[in-house]
Amino acid sequence: MRDRDAEQRPAGRGAAAPRTGPAGPAPGLRVLVPAGLRFLRRRRRVVGAVAGWSAVEALQTFLLGHALARAVDRGFLADRPGVGLAWLAAAAVGVAVGAFGTLRVYGAVARLTEDLRDTLVRRVVTGALERAAARARAEGPAAVSRLTHQVEIARDGFAGLVMVTRSFVVTAAAALLGLLTLAPPLLLVVLPPLVAGLAVFGWSLRPLSRRQRDFLAADEALADGLGSVVDGLRDVVACGGERRAEYAVRARVDAELAASTALARWGTMRDVAVGVGGRLPVLALLLAAPWLLARGVTAGALVGALAYLTQALLPALQSLVFGLGGTGTRLTVVAGRLYAAGPPRPAPGDGGDEGTRDGDGAGLPRPRTGAAPGAPPGTPRPLAPGAVLELRRVSFRYGPRSGAVIRGLDLVVRDGEHLAVVGPSGIGKSTLASLAAGLVLPGDGEVRRSCRPVLLPQEAYVFGGSLRDNLAYLCPSPVRDAELHHSVHAVGAAPLVARLGGLDAPLRPAELSAGERQLLALARAHLAPPRLALLDEATCHLDPAAEAVAERAFAQRPGGTLVVVAHRVASAARADRVLVLDGRSALAGTHEDLLERSPFYRELTGAPGLVPTPPGS
Repeated sequence: MRDRDAEQRPAGRGAAAPRTGPAGPAPGLRVLVPAGLRFLRRRRRVVGAVAGWSAVEALQTFLLGHALARAVDRGFLADRPGVGLAWLAAAAVGVAVGAFGTLRVYGAVARLTEDLRDTLVRRVVTGALERAAARARAEGPAAVSRLTHQVEIARDGFAGLVMVTRSFVVTAAAALLGLLTLAPPLLLVVLPPLVAGLAVFGWSLRPLSRRQRDFLAADEALADGLGSVVDGLRDVVACGGERRAEYAVRARVDAELAASTALARWGTMRDVAVGVGGRLPVLALLLAAPWLLARGVTAGALVGALAYLTQALLPALQSLVFGLGGTGTRLTVVAGRLYAAGPPRPAPGDGGDEGTRDGDGAGLPRPRTGAAPGAPPGTPRPLAPGAVLELRRVSFRYGPRSGAVIRGLDLVVRDGEHLAVVGPSGIGKSTLASLAAGLVLPGDGEVRRSCRPVLLPQEAYVFGGSLRDNLAYLCPSPVRDAELHHSVHAVGAAPLVARLGGLDAPLRPAELSAGERQLLALARAHLAPPRLALLDEATCHLDPAAEAVAERAFAQRPGGTLVVVAHRVASAARADRVLVLDGRSALAGTHEDLLERSPFYRELTGAPGLVPTPPGS
C-alpha cells in the first residue's frame, strides 16, 4: 500500500463532441445576424461615418480607370503627352484623397469595434455573475477565457470583417460605375463572371463555416484529450490503461485529420470563386477586345477596364473571399459562444440546479442539499447523531465519458474516530480525501461535515520565513509558545525544530528533506483549530515509528477525528475502523474483522510493501 493514489481523468474512447457554450449550444447565424444588425442600428452615427468616408475612399478607384483612359485616348495616342501626364497626376491626387478617406474609415471602425468589445464584456460578466448567483458557483477559468482571449478574437475578427466587406462593396461599386461610364459594353463582358464567382463563394460559405467550426471543435477535443493523458500519465501506466489512452488519443487525432481534410477540400472553393470572379473577367476582356473595338470602345477604355479589374476588383474579391472564409467563420464560432455565455434564460421548470459539464464531477448531476422531511426547501439535512463526516450515496467521475472513481458510497465517520482508507493505487483513495475536504464536489449524492477539515497531502508545503510563521499558518489568531511546543512534541518534530534553531529560526524549504517537510506540516495541522484531520499519505516519507507517533498524536487530540489514507499495514492496524476500496465496492470494519471477512484485505495486508493489481485491470 506504498504507492500514491492520484486519480486523473481517464480518457474516453472516441473523439469528443464539439464544445458548446456554457448555456447550451452556441447560436447559429439565424440568431447572430439579427443581433449584429441590432448592434449596428443602435450606432447609426458611427455606421454613417464609415459609409461617408468609404465614399471618399472610392474616389481613387473611380478616378483610376477614367484617368488612364483619358491619358491614353486624349494624351499619348493623340500625341499630347502633357495632357496624358495631367490625367496621371489627377489619378495620383485621387490616390491621396482615397488614402485620407481610408485613414478616417479606420478611426470610425475602431470606435465601432471598441463598442462591440464593451458590449461583449458586459454580456460575459453579466452572464458569469448571474450563473454564479443562480448556482452558487462561479464559472472560473471558462469565464476568464471568454472575457479575455475570446473577446479579443471577436473584436479583431469583427474589425477585419467590416474592413474587407466594406472595401469590396465600395471598390466594386466604384469599379462597375467606372466601367459603365467608360463604355456600357464593358459590363456585358465583366459582370457575368464576377456574379458567377460571387455565387460560387456564397454557395460554399455555409458548408465552409460548418467545416471550420468542426475543425475548431476537433482541435479543442484533441488538446483536452492530450492534456488529460499527459497529466495522468503515471496513473494511466499504474492502472494498465495505456491501450485505452492510446485509442482515445488516436480517435481524437483521426477526428481532427478528417475535419482538417474536409476544411481543406471546401477551402479550395475560395480559389475557384476568385478564379471565376476575379481572373476570368480579365481573360474575357482580352478575348473580347476585337469585338469591343468594333463597337466603338476605345483603346484607352480597354486600358482603364483592365486597371479596374487587376488593380481594384481582383484584390478586393480576394480579400473578401479569404476574409469571410477564415476570419468570418472564426468570428461566427467565437461570437456564438460569447452570445451563449450571456445572462442565462432558464427553460420553464428549470430551477437552475441541474448538472453542468464544467468543473469537477463533469457529466454528472450537481449535488443537491437534502432537507429533512417536512423541513422547508433548502434546509440542510442534519448529520447522523455523533457524526463528524458523512457521505450519502456519493459518486464521482472526472469526465462525462470516464468511469466512476467513487460509486454510491455511504460512509459515516463519528466524533473521535480513527479511520484508515486502504486500497491499491488508482482506486479512489485520494479522490475520497478530496471529496471529504470539499476540494471537489460529488457528481451525485452529498457530503456533509460538522466542521471544516484540515487536509494534508503527500507533498507537504512549507514556505520561506520563520519556523513560527510556518507552524501557525492555519491559526486565525496568535498562538502561544506553549501551544506550539505541545504540537511540535506531539507529532515528534521536537528534534527537528531544535536542530533548525528554534521557533524563530529562518526556514529555507530547499534545505529540508521530504520527511522533514512532512513533520512540519503535521505539526501545523495538529496546531490548527479544525478537529477533523485528513491525512492523504501525509506520512509516507517518515519511518514507521515516526508515522505511528504522528498518527497517535492526531487520534489523541481532544475531540479529534482522523481519516488516514494508509500506505502501510501497521497504519491500518492502528485505526479504529478500516475502509477497503477495491474498485467495485467499499467495505468497512475493524482490522481483525476485515481479515476474516475480506480476501482482498487479507491480500493487501499479507504482502507488505507490494501493491496488488486492481480487480479487473
